[in-house]
Amino acid sequence: MIDWLNSIAGTPTGSHVGMALALCSAFAHACFGALQKGKADPWISRAGIDLWIVIYTLPVALFLVPWPQGSEWLILAGAVVIHLIYKICMARAYERGAYTVVYPVVRGTGPLVTLTFAALFLGEHYVGIQWFGVAVLSGSILWLAKLNLDAAPLNRPALVAALGWALVTGITVAVYTTYDAWSIRLWENPFAFLVWFFLVTSVDFPSWMVVRRRGLAWARPVLWRGAIGALVAFVSFGGVMLGTRIGKVAEVSSLRETSTLFAALIGWVALGEKSSPSRLALMGGIAAGAVLVQLG
Repeated sequence: MIDWLNSIAGTPTGSHVGMALALCSAFAHACFGALQKGKADPWISRAGIDLWIVIYTLPVALFLVPWPQGSEWLILAGAVVIHLIYKICMARAYERGAYTVVYPVVRGTGPLVTLTFAALFLGEHYVGIQWFGVAVLSGSILWLAKLNLDAAPLNRPALVAALGWALVTGITVAVYTTYDAWSIRLWENPFAFLVWFFLVTSVDFPSWMVVRRRGLAWARPVLWRGAIGALVAFVSFGGVMLGTRIGKVAEVSSLRETSTLFAALIGWVALGEKSSPSRLALMGGIAAGAVLVQLG
């Protein structure tokens, strides 16, 4: 499998496989966001998910995949810091605003910044139509967030704070997307990287909750949610990172931002929210922007 992934990296086949991984990741990430937001405290929800990630990955890391060597530990340390900042910002946004308001802002901010970072730091080249496509995608997502904001209950101070944290989170998404793509390309065994990545970046929140709550009693209300959320996280984050190893970062990450479409569907089906013609048009704009990036 590793040899096959390496052989298709940078090829048209790699691009197609990266697109498929990005779409799977998009659906999984919308589900992941809904699981973290849910009805429970988003800090507890994320800690429960991370606890299960540690449970799932610890035996695999210790006994089935190669251990990190030399500078690989430094790469993992960088991932821990970046993803901790992301998780803190995401939790703060979710505790202040509704899922359908916060999530589109986070996902809409990321693509343009990711495209810029990939061009500057990874040496990737993008044509004009791709920049335009990302602008259409991001603009549609952010306008969708505005419609959701206008329809939300009036609590302006909390909403402003939620949007502020969502914007910061969107920037951290671009940072970790670029960093993770760079990191997984440096490892000879991408699956070993993913296992160790999930393990080391998932210890922080559960440890903090154990110290804060003096035990694991906090985990009981979200036990089943955490077990499912951890499996979803493997698809969401693992899929997009494998996609960026074999394809262009901004192309894969832009397609992943169609998760907003899945988030809207979840809001409609699971949360009973209604979709107006303007929302449907913006959803079409999101899809069109993603298509333009791929056509470029």
